[in-house]
Amino acid sequence: MTRRDRLAGGTARVRRPLTALALCAAIGVAAAAQQAPPDRSKPPAAGPAAALHVPAIEKRTLANGPAVWVVPMHKVPTVHLRWINPIAGGNPAGSAPGLAGLVADMLDEGAGSRSALEIADTIDYLGAQLTADASWDAATVDLHVPVARLADALPVMADVIERPTFPADELDRMKKERLASLLEAQDDPEELIRFAFPRIVYGRAHQYGTSMLGTAAGIQAFTVEDLRRFHQARYRALARTLIVVTGDVTADTVVPMIEKAFGTGTAAFDGGQAGDAAPTAGTRRVYLLDKPGAAQSQIRIGWTGAPRATPDYFPIRVLNIILGGIFTSRLNTNLREVHGYSYGARSSFEMRRGTGPFYAEAGVQTDKTVESLKEFFNELTRIHEPVPADELEKAKRFLALQLPRNFETTHDVAASVSQLFVYGLPGDYYQTYGARVAAVTAEDVKRAADKYIHPGELAVVIVGDRKAIEAGVRSLNLGPLTVIEAGDIFK
Repeated sequence: MTRRDRLAGGTARVRRPLTALALCAAIGVAAAAQQAPPDRSKPPAAGPAAALHVPAIEKRTLANGPAVWVVPMHKVPTVHLRWINPIAGGNPAGSAPGLAGLVADMLDEGAGSRSALEIADTIDYLGAQLTADASWDAATVDLHVPVARLADALPVMADVIERPTFPADELDRMKKERLASLLEAQDDPEELIRFAFPRIVYGRAHQYGTSMLGTAAGIQAFTVEDLRRFHQARYRALARTLIVVTGDVTADTVVPMIEKAFGTGTAAFDGGQAGDAAPTAGTRRVYLLDKPGAAQSQIRIGWTGAPRATPDYFPIRVLNIILGGIFTSRLNTNLREVHGYSYGARSSFEMRRGTGPFYAEAGVQTDKTVESLKEFFNELTRIHEPVPADELEKAKRFLALQLPRNFETTHDVAASVSQLFVYGLPGDYYQTYGARVAAVTAEDVKRAADKYIHPGELAVVIVGDRKAIEAGVRSLNLGPLTVIEAGDIFK
């Protein structure tokens, strides 16, 4: 019916001849209707793995020490630079917990002759992005910018890295923000357990026992001079730094620009970066942090795991995928899909230069806390049994198929290449990654489980409503139960 017919209140239907396209579509629909319906009783077969193209790295060194690794990527006229320094992250020995993170956050709050607002305005004008961060293993500064504006952006990046001013008023604001974050964490069970677990496992004195935020007392005590000393000692250790460049450039064009911006400073670092020894495990113990009225219990079960340099890296990765590393892993299937106790359960080996933690975790219904603990330990025990061949192959395939996405963008490539430097990985690490994953056997997985997961020696940390769950948890006889005040975790 035409619009004119509808407005006139008519009911006549105008028939038009089928066009060739419409006729073909009608024939296709009829043919499809005669075909057998698709088999939905099993998932479709996985296609072939995507080809992995690991770009070549051209390595140079600036006259004053820093290494420069250039990876040309000419699809888009942008460039990404990552400055990375492994001795300026974490909670290094000799500095108060939280200082490394605070220094990184303060780098762009004033540098060279520019204030924080002037840095932000300049970066916005250039169509760039500039960020600074500190992780457990390194401090990083990232610059993403159109190639045409690289020469203008490099001096700003160099100022932020080499000449931060650490304004007192910006430091006061940053300290208040961090103190507020600590207070918020005490009221959020999911955040609270993230602070509590490492403190319980590693202790107050260990570098991994306190979060990268630090403690309230430490944050309040930090001064501008503390930040300057840390920066001078570690950020100026030029021979320990790397600049990764990815994007629409060549080494011959970009290295002279970097030399001009970064090639004037000189400094050395005479300290080591050896991590604290991992604590030895004892008998299994239970730790309960009371959050009255909590609708869920946050559970984290684990102990120390392995450092990134372990020769067991690939068996551990496969092991964790099977146990709790993906949505279809055993833990999530058990606690979420089969029993409905949780929205999601997972496990992780946090591999750092030192021995990072291993844990299995979930937020579960308060009235299912006891049942959830039973299922956690069922899976932590079952992982020591031989892994079925199909489950092993699925885990290995997942890991292999994940790798190509690490080389999709200039940022991804810079981050991936940086791992080679931070952890001292071999130059062919990514080229041989797939083969090393494929070589993992069921025996390797069992050996890794036997070595790193000891159900009778784990810390069981629970944040939840003590009145509702304590009696049930004690009835499981998992080990001595200690009640901890939330505030003690943050001291």
